[in-house]
Amino acid sequence: MKKTLKDFQPHREFFVGLDSDGCVFDSMEIKHKECFTPMFIKHWRLQAASKYARRVWEFANLYSKTRGMNRFPVCARSLRLLNAWPEAAARGIQVPGLAPLQAFIDSEYPPSNDGLEAYRKARPDPLLELTMEWSLAVNASIKDIVFGVPPFPKVRETLDAIVANADLAVVSGTPGEALHREWEENQIAHYPQLIAGQELGKKTAHLEAMVGVDRYRRDKKLMIGDAPGDRKAAEAAGCLFYPVSPGHEEESWDRLCSEALGRFFEGSYGGEYQAARIADFEALLPELPPWAS
Repeated sequence: MKKTLKDFQPHREFFVGLDSDGCVFDSMEIKHKECFTPMFIKHWRLQAASKYARRVWEFANLYSKTRGMNRFPVCARSLRLLNAWPEAAARGIQVPGLAPLQAFIDSEYPPSNDGLEAYRKARPDPLLELTMEWSLAVNASIKDIVFGVPPFPKVRETLDAIVANADLAVVSGTPGEALHREWEENQIAHYPQLIAGQELGKKTAHLEAMVGVDRYRRDKKLMIGDAPGDRKAAEAAGCLFYPVSPGHEEESWDRLCSEALGRFFEGSYGGEYQAARIADFEALLPELPPWAS
């Protein structure tokens, strides 16, 4: 049986939350370039501007400050970026009005296919039907293409060190089915007490439910992730944050295993050390695309 947020109970003094895609597994590139992007072009009818659509999707999802964002808001962002690119617009593509999708994104419904299905039953709209078709096609493509992707080097050693001293949970915006499949495929699903995907809500909600107000001291809870959204969720839940920097994942895991995790457990991770790690991370991810700057 899959667990829920209510099933998570503290057992140790420390807590570690861990993102999955692009953080534990080098899966962001293959998922976005081979699965998300083709389905983005196909279902949103962007064939006439495919080379622009590909650049937009990769920028928004891999190489900018919206890296790692849930698929629904980042889809809306990608369509807006594409529509604002004169060379792409000149190809005659028709980007639909996104108000119904944005209303779902801003709602209290979970940012998942189940959440979208429930929302669109209450508020039927052709745009939401198209969004659902695209999202289901992405999931099918990922299931078909993405397998055999191992964790980054030093992940297993780091997981051993974490669970020896802390409660561990996966905190992800990926569908739960894919998370469980990938963690089980690599025989590491026994490490986390809970694997939380998009069906259980947003990452901030995951962390807030698990760490609570007084379950762990502020300096004894840590979120590890590869995206600015992971940092924001950590800050909102009162957690420290360790970044796995895009393009420098091996180096990040080596530092976490040999240095940063020890600092966390001994109480010297926060302050200047954390700030330096975050500054290096943030510098890698721009806000504006190169064609607009």
